[in-house]
Amino acid sequence: MPPRLALILAALAASTPVAAEDFQRDLAQWRADRLARLTAPDGWLSLVGLLWLQPGENSIGTAEDNSLRLATGPAYLGKVTLEADGRVTFLAAPGSLATSDGAPVPGSKYGAVELVYRSGKPTLVTAQTLSFLVIQRSDKIGLRVRDSESERRRGFVGIDYFAADPAWRIEADWVAFEQPRMIPITNMLGQTSPSPCPGKVVFTRDGQTIELLPITEGGDGTLFFILSDATSGGETYEASRFLYAEPAKGGKVILDFNRAQNPPCAFTPFATCPLPPKENRLKIRIAAGEKAYRGEHH
Repeated sequence: MPPRLALILAALAASTPVAAEDFQRDLAQWRADRLARLTAPDGWLSLVGLLWLQPGENSIGTAEDNSLRLATGPAYLGKVTLEADGRVTFLAAPGSLATSDGAPVPGSKYGAVELVYRSGKPTLVTAQTLSFLVIQRSDKIGLRVRDSESERRRGFVGIDYFAADPAWRIEADWVAFEQPRMIPITNMLGQTSPSPCPGKVVFTRDGQTIELLPITEGGDGTLFFILSDATSGGETYEASRFLYAEPAKGGKVILDFNRAQNPPCAFTPFATCPLPPKENRLKIRIAAGEKAYRGEHH
């Protein structure tokens, strides 16, 4: 048997059988849902700022004398205070019409509201089309700022894909670890923190045995893969792509690389995306999923 034909047959054997019509329909729906999330008024394209707080009082607005300068919005939105114990409060400027989770934020003589961010749903502060919430990255605490009328959202040019290919829908073996391992994940800021890895997936492609390590986020068991491959930096975004998979069933995990997606950092400079662990930096070409964004490069 010719070597090339043997490789093709091996790849098809590893892919999961699925009706062509179902495959195309499900992938089209996934792409539509993905596009809707990305382009939503509070999606990644609406980000207009990532502002790191200094201990104590931080004034926020577009005016030059603010300690935190906004790209858009009112000249003076208010004051955000980072307390010594990590608590964050917000005091609205007069006339800003700011709301906190939909409720009006008191002005200076009525006291500040606490901005929750360490547990549960973060408090959302809104002023017309502008909004922000508090995020924490390692020892840094900051404001993630959005504008539903941002230039990036209005100027979005769409997502390009490799041709849909059922052969890239792979049934991989699942090797569970006796205890979840903590693997180091570094983000775009250079910060490294341990993340839980419950096991690994193993499959064969182009004559090579491939292993990938997922991490878990939240409690639903979804497997989150951060990976790069031989297309990275050319056909696909240079830093990484993301792939999500359902928990293992019967010792198998379905990896549909047609759903490999760009991280938020491909679309905006105001995201702090994780980078692939060394085990997930693959030498093979994964010619499936989203290609590099052809809009503004980050």
